[in-house]
Amino acid sequence: MSSTGAQFATQPPDAGLPKSRSALSHLLHALNQPLTGLQCSLELALVGPRLEHQYIHTMREGLELTSRMRLLVEAIRELADAPQRDGDEIEPLELDALLRDAAEDLLPAAETKGVRILVASPAPLPVAADRRAVATLLFRLLESALSLAREGSEVRIAAEAEAERAHLGVSWNPGPLPEHSPFSRQELGLVIAQTGWERAGAEWARTREGTTETCSISMPLAFSAAAPDRVER
Repeated sequence: MSSTGAQFATQPPDAGLPKSRSALSHLLHALNQPLTGLQCSLELALVGPRLEHQYIHTMREGLELTSRMRLLVEAIRELADAPQRDGDEIEPLELDALLRDAAEDLLPAAETKGVRILVASPAPLPVAADRRAVATLLFRLLESALSLAREGSEVRIAAEAEAERAHLGVSWNPGPLPEHSPFSRQELGLVIAQTGWERAGAEWARTREGTTETCSISMPLAFSAAAPDRVER
């Protein structure tokens, strides 16, 4: 694993991306489209006698729409089942260490895809959070970025402390749009990650600069003036 001086994108977040407070309603609204399409397809199949190849086409179309609905339902269930912040076990932890662990876990998948994971985290980043939740969110974010990255490219991760906050940026050059975009499994993974980070009290932004996409996360450093309610254990 190498290091890189990846820069945080400065453009404002894409206004078309859902906010965590409406993520469930956003996905429920998206679910309505394939559901309506499936209903219309089945209704047309019953209008009158049809040729065999027409029935086959209807079945294939129905399976495609069902596949899209299944992805959305899985994402909705994961969002609905995610623990709320009140149930977190807050403790001091090193965000940079968990970040490196998540990156290490994804190395085999990255090598299979021919993508390099580059990490720049020059100093410890102490934060107060639920260790298990943060580890899961880091893995989910990096996994989504890796799955969306173009083959043979890089996923660049930069973490640093500034103004009593921990800042994390994950950047990649997207490959071809995945199947079912913008509600593919890979893209839904980012929606779920965004919701989880914001529930954990972090600020989230997703930006585009040229051909590079970046997800940026910011949260208070532990035991700083930015987080006066945190107590060291």
